[in-house]
Amino acid sequence: MKTWKRLLLTVCVLGVLGVAYWKLVIPTHRVETRSELIMLGDLDGDHRWDAGDLALLDRFLNDPFAWPDGLALRLDMNQNGLIDEEDIRILRALVAAGGDPYAAEERARIKGESFPRPRELYRYVSLAEYRPRPLWALPYPLAKDSVLDWLPSLRPPVSTSSYSDALTAAIYAEAIRFDQAWRKREPELLPIEHAYATQKLAHMKALYQQGQRYELLLALMDAVEDAETLTERGQPEFPLKLLVFRDHLREMLKSPVYADFRAGKQDWHAVLKVVSGHLQTDLGLTYELETLGPPRNLTHLQNYLQRSEWQYYKSTTKEEDFRTLIDYAQHDPRYLHAVSRTTRKSMDPELENHNLPMELLFLEALRIKGGDKKKAVGLVDEAIRIPYAWVKSIPREDLPTSLALDNFLLPGNKEDGADKSRHWNVFGGICLYKSPQEALDLALKREMQDLRGDQYSAAGMEDFFRDLIAGLNGMYYVMTVNPDLLKKHN
Repeated sequence: MKTWKRLLLTVCVLGVLGVAYWKLVIPTHRVETRSELIMLGDLDGDHRWDAGDLALLDRFLNDPFAWPDGLALRLDMNQNGLIDEEDIRILRALVAAGGDPYAAEERARIKGESFPRPRELYRYVSLAEYRPRPLWALPYPLAKDSVLDWLPSLRPPVSTSSYSDALTAAIYAEAIRFDQAWRKREPELLPIEHAYATQKLAHMKALYQQGQRYELLLALMDAVEDAETLTERGQPEFPLKLLVFRDHLREMLKSPVYADFRAGKQDWHAVLKVVSGHLQTDLGLTYELETLGPPRNLTHLQNYLQRSEWQYYKSTTKEEDFRTLIDYAQHDPRYLHAVSRTTRKSMDPELENHNLPMELLFLEALRIKGGDKKKAVGLVDEAIRIPYAWVKSIPREDLPTSLALDNFLLPGNKEDGADKSRHWNVFGGICLYKSPQEALDLALKREMQDLRGDQYSAAGMEDFFRDLIAGLNGMYYVMTVNPDLLKKHN
């Protein structure tokens, strides 16, 4: 018996030593870097440069933003972050040389043209590396009859080396992306959708004329997301009415009644009376806000069942999904532009800074989760709560007032942290588990409970409006985004 024990112990020790040697000594297991080899210009994936790639190139050039990022990345032949004329020239030269990169290089040398070395046409890329989509930098013949009548004045970018150049390049690419999306969606827009689009088109034109380039870029991005992913067709009318109510809340913050309340000339009853009036005219709902009960009835079993389903989607989110979403938030240029629009404390009462980055974050979560809205809401809810110790460790007084307190990656000013982001996502999610009407009811009860707790103070009233606006934005967007439209742009 002792012999068998010794033998078993010896086998175990040798096994442990073998695994340790395998993991700690063999270099590939010490590093564990997983990469893929990319053949630039191989658009059809047959590992050759031939007529098939040129055929796919022509289709790509006719509708560039309907193709996935991976194809656009392979077309960036010169690896400058732009889809430009040099990329097209290099690919055509490779095909003309029968797919022989050495022959193509030699022909270019004879003509006195620069051309990549054959080895430069291949890239080993880490699978963990986030690869942003190259910007469109080719001439756009359709600009002359674009709905953006100022688009013909833009010129294809030639560089992104300076901040100004990079901003110009992003605006050019986003404007063309919007024009492409508009041509597809405009014929089928409902009258109310067309009216909202007309307002946004006028706003973008004003920003262009005023030279406010950063704001123009964000306005274009917002319009792109509307055109590519939102639809009212097949939806209940209520979500669109929520947007009308939200706009009235924003107007309320600029109204004489609200100004009198802040100045102590009116009490809080007058403000809530106006809000109740908008609820009636915009949504057909009668509310006595002052007498609303608590947000949840804990005696209803259904509340616990829905909470359990929500928690299931949150807790079953894979680590890989978190990493993918955080990589996006850390590196995607469009998201970083959107999330960087922050202001000093109390300078964003209408929550203008907040909605676009939340839309982009939710869309990315929706892509990761294959179009399942409940799973996307669960992923975003968990991601917003991820603590970043490296930011938390910075003393509060050393942070500029425009930076998010919780972290730099997720929406919200320092005054909000992740609070308004959670309002957007949570009440959007409640629309899925219950209905938009029930989500609004819960939001009103929740915010009235907080307002009472703040004793109807000016600060409490401002937070009442901003929390409601955040929730309404999420309710509208989560309900009206169409996952089928989203798939067309993956």
